[in-house]
Amino acid sequence: MSQVPDFATVDPFNGMSTDDPGTVQNLAAGEWCDAPVYRDDIVDPMNGGAFLRVPDTTEYGPFIAGLGSCPKSGLHNPHKHPDRYVMLGRVCAKAAALMATPEVADYFSRLLQRVMPKSWAQCAGEYHVTRTFMENFAGDGVRFLGRGFSNPGDHPGQESRGYRWPFGPVAVIAPFNFPLEIPALQVMGALFMGNRPLVKVDSKVSVVFEQFVRLLIHAGLPAEDLDLIHCRGSEMGKLLEAGRDKVRLVQFTGSSGVAERISTLMNGAVRLEDAGFDWKVIGPDYDAKWLDYVAWQCEQDAYNATGQKCSAQSILFVHKNWTGDLLPKIESLAARRKIDDLTLGPILSWTDEQIDSHIVAVTAIDGAQLLFGGNHLAGHSVPDCYGTLDATAVQVPLSALAGEHFDLVTTELFGPFQVVVEYGNDDLDTVLAILERISHHLTAAVVSADVAFQQAVLAATVNGTTYCGMRARTTGAPQNHWFGPAGDPRGAGIGTPEAIAMTWSCHREIIMDQGPLPEDWETPPSV
Repeated sequence: MSQVPDFATVDPFNGMSTDDPGTVQNLAAGEWCDAPVYRDDIVDPMNGGAFLRVPDTTEYGPFIAGLGSCPKSGLHNPHKHPDRYVMLGRVCAKAAALMATPEVADYFSRLLQRVMPKSWAQCAGEYHVTRTFMENFAGDGVRFLGRGFSNPGDHPGQESRGYRWPFGPVAVIAPFNFPLEIPALQVMGALFMGNRPLVKVDSKVSVVFEQFVRLLIHAGLPAEDLDLIHCRGSEMGKLLEAGRDKVRLVQFTGSSGVAERISTLMNGAVRLEDAGFDWKVIGPDYDAKWLDYVAWQCEQDAYNATGQKCSAQSILFVHKNWTGDLLPKIESLAARRKIDDLTLGPILSWTDEQIDSHIVAVTAIDGAQLLFGGNHLAGHSVPDCYGTLDATAVQVPLSALAGEHFDLVTTELFGPFQVVVEYGNDDLDTVLAILERISHHLTAAVVSADVAFQQAVLAATVNGTTYCGMRARTTGAPQNHWFGPAGDPRGAGIGTPEAIAMTWSCHREIIMDQGPLPEDWETPPSV
């Protein structure tokens, strides 16, 4: 892994400690390639200084050729090259063993922290999830993803068999907020099922996945099994348009606006995990012994990773039985966050101007108030292209969401910002009607021990990953459960065998019919 500086020994607050930033490379047809042009607008997120040299790719020919090199039947399927299932299981085993070593773990955790600054616990947690995922599919884990079924036929020799079949040439487009976990899990899922992926990760952080691909190749993955391109989002759109007749599926994780444009471009041949304005409802059954824990979990869900998790708590509905005790505790916990330990850091998709404009608009709603926060961080050198904000909460009245301000209040500020709404005993139907109106259904939480309340909320909602109970959260590690949206037939899952099979394969039915000649068969008349 010699293509970047030794991040494992670099202080994230003091720049790269080298005059020659690391050069990131594309991977095409099994070869690592330098680029004729590199971007000059990807700066150090902590100080705006010189950073990585990331290709500014505008030549798509090799990547379109890579897509064309894979047939619709994939690199493997249950009838073709089944040895590849075993090979990929071995790659997972070796990669997981490498990832278990302290030096590799520290390297990737530091690299994550350099490109997407967040606390060490968050970086190490992302790495741990990825390593555990690789462990889960080591050995025969990949083979078992291809499990099908059979049904008896109508006569001897007839049997219908259901198979999981690859799409063939596919594309994976991954965001900045989880530079390792999201592309690693989705790309490995694509490979497991027999597809050949073209991968594009947000260029601000794409070095992390580039380094992971190098690790995979070292662990035995054929370098020709995937292509990796570093380019602007607009250029990736042009590539997809130029190669549209070859791309069988695009898996996209990111903003809902881009997701819809890709869906239109690809005529719906997409799997999406797009924006999540994620909600948490705290029920009426106040319990003092749970107060500190619930407050802690609410604060963690809203502000970890500077609020830049797709599963971050965006809106908190709090029953009035909790409000007086819970909200001050959340504020007290949030006040501990600071840029010095990266429990708060740069906001990579919103500027200070955009943040201020949104907070002003929400607090201008009649009856709304700033509960805490609302200030930009001080004592830092974060460049102006990125925003900063201390942990912030704005309380709005329930009526604001039930009325004309719904769209404004449910706009996702992808940073350490949440909306708080108080409701009473007679307001549950109104809350459920608001949840019905929210357009994206990624994660949610129902914090209650009241089974009747749990059932009332769960029965009326559709979020794909929903946590329920007094320990319910909105953010969680997906290596032990399905993670993804619901309510949209284009939704992508991640993490589990079911998620991989659903996202990265389709059903194929083969009816074997090779029995004896039927006795009652009527010979056609001779000509």
